[in-house]
Amino acid sequence: MPTVSQIAAAMKLESPRMAATSVEMRNDALARVCDALLAHKDEVFAANAQDLASAEQAGVAPAVVKRLRFDEAKLADVCAGIDGLIALDDPVGTVTLARELDENLTLVRETCPIGVIGVIFEARPDALVQISALCLKSGNCALLKGGSETLHTNKALFELIHTAAVEAGLPDTCLHQIEAREDIAELLGCDQSVDLLIPRGSNEFVRHIMDNSHIPVMGHADGICHIYVDNDADVNKAIPIIVDAKVQYTAACNAVETLLVHREIAEQLLPALASALADASVELRGDTAVAAVVDCVPATDQDWSTEYLALTLSAKLVESTDEAIEHINRYGSHHTDAIVTENSETAAQFMQLVDSAGVYQNCSTRFADGFRYGFGAEVGISTSKLHARGPVGLDGLVTYKYKLYGSGQIVGDFASGRSSFHFKDLDPDSL
Repeated sequence: MPTVSQIAAAMKLESPRMAATSVEMRNDALARVCDALLAHKDEVFAANAQDLASAEQAGVAPAVVKRLRFDEAKLADVCAGIDGLIALDDPVGTVTLARELDENLTLVRETCPIGVIGVIFEARPDALVQISALCLKSGNCALLKGGSETLHTNKALFELIHTAAVEAGLPDTCLHQIEAREDIAELLGCDQSVDLLIPRGSNEFVRHIMDNSHIPVMGHADGICHIYVDNDADVNKAIPIIVDAKVQYTAACNAVETLLVHREIAEQLLPALASALADASVELRGDTAVAAVVDCVPATDQDWSTEYLALTLSAKLVESTDEAIEHINRYGSHHTDAIVTENSETAAQFMQLVDSAGVYQNCSTRFADGFRYGFGAEVGISTSKLHARGPVGLDGLVTYKYKLYGSGQIVGDFASGRSSFHFKDLDPDSL
């Protein structure tokens, strides 16, 4: 039985062959994956039932159990995501720059897959399908490690996906599933073979990955998202936006955790909002100013830096948009933050100065999602400012290489002055 290091090394050697596959072959693989999932859904659901039963016996929190479930709705979602990926243009081989350096010396910058990607994720089995599909479409090889909570579901899904991909003609090394938890440490040490790690899970889990590997890591550790209700907000818009952002999928990283309210609109907004939150079983934790307007649990300083992933919402009154921005940039996780306002200048100020991957006006933070952005799906959400930011779809899974086409040129001629650069940009479509 080969070790994780040996498998990663083999993937590294084969990754150029994966990168060279045609988009027709990769799309065919995705179509086969979708067909296989639908044809064998009862087997997947049976495996998932085992995982759910084990989780409930172990006393796993209901919010986490919800993430473990893979049912007809989740199957429909992942198949829709795959169909969306098939419809997207090939992200590989796109010329993003073409320049003539001198006569018969042409430089081209072209997109290419990253290579070998290690993806470690907790809980959600639908994440395995999304990640596998994105890696296949983008021409990357992937090492996949799902949470032990969905061991049976992940195994059933992976076998269907891998078989379909190989039947379409993709290399056998295009995908590999890591099942043992102890293999994670070995994966983190594969910095000579694995080009990128993408962790998805809790703050503690992602921090562990970041702190224990020399492999570049793309992802986010926290999802502390904010909504700021400005004094020029439409309350009738604000309340459903806030409730949706908190309740629609409480355990998601893009669920709102802290509400900031301009003091001038507090009396108008908070009573109706508190009632709507109570109807949705949300516990409201407020500072002393909020508590002076509505009944709530007293908030502490720790609440401002807490990702609840539960039916809890902290709230604070602010004197200005500047104060709201300062609070978000200080306590937030640079994930997704929204303003509710009818004032376009205030919205522009907020969206310019809030230092987050996603900044929204008059809509729920729950829109921070690759599928909802039209990316087909996502491998995760990155709060990094390098390479990829926000929901990471196909564009975040490719890099680029420079190709230089010459006709015998040498640098010595340019250094001596016998030749000179004239740098003429070309139309990439003309190449």
